[in-house]
Amino acid sequence: MRQIILDTETTGLEPRDGHRIIEIGCVEIINRRKTDSSFHVYLNPEREIEDGAFDVHGLSNEFLSDKPKFSEVAQDLINFIRDSEVIIHNAPFDIAFIDSELERLGKQWGKLENYCVTLDTLSMARQLHPGQKNSLDALCQRYEVDNSKRELHGALLDAQILLDVYLSMTGGQTSLSLEEEEDDESDSEHTPLRIKSERALLKTIEPSDDELEAHHKILKLIEKVSGEVSVWNKTEQ
Repeated sequence: MRQIILDTETTGLEPRDGHRIIEIGCVEIINRRKTDSSFHVYLNPEREIEDGAFDVHGLSNEFLSDKPKFSEVAQDLINFIRDSEVIIHNAPFDIAFIDSELERLGKQWGKLENYCVTLDTLSMARQLHPGQKNSLDALCQRYEVDNSKRELHGALLDAQILLDVYLSMTGGQTSLSLEEEEDDESDSEHTPLRIKSERALLKTIEPSDDELEAHHKILKLIEKVSGEVSVWNKTEQ
């Protein structure tokens, strides 16, 4: 399964007010493994950057003045994300900006949804952790993802960080190396632990209806992301 982690930086918060994309960062994962393939570009927005936005990402009008326009990289971006699942934190924000940029190029370009499907990790995090902070920084802390280099927002850096957060949210282990686990001959010599027959039976605690409902919601979310029936549901079936 091919997935793209995507993030953007912009001149402001609202594309309807004429704000533009100034940076796009994408990283690729295939079958839950990060590849060497990525897409990263700075863009000349052809307008001034708001002071509040500059404080977030630190990209100045001077720095972007000689960078390509969105129209010059649009086809490369579409080629990179086409037919994949694009994963974005707070997806409506980035999608609105990308759709606005495509609209400027003409109706024939359509919208982002014409090229890929999207997954919003903010919406996913709110389902997994209701009532808690679910910003990217908060998720990094919760899942112990290193974001120490994130002094300012950056599209490519944030996409790389979101990749680690997403993998942690949807399955924990982010890499697997069989070479790292070597069998030790002494392991086979361990004496098995025997439980005394007179030991009291352990108390069985049944889940409440609310707990069962929450459990099934999480299973549905896992299945939506993975595209497969979860192990728990296979067992129940």
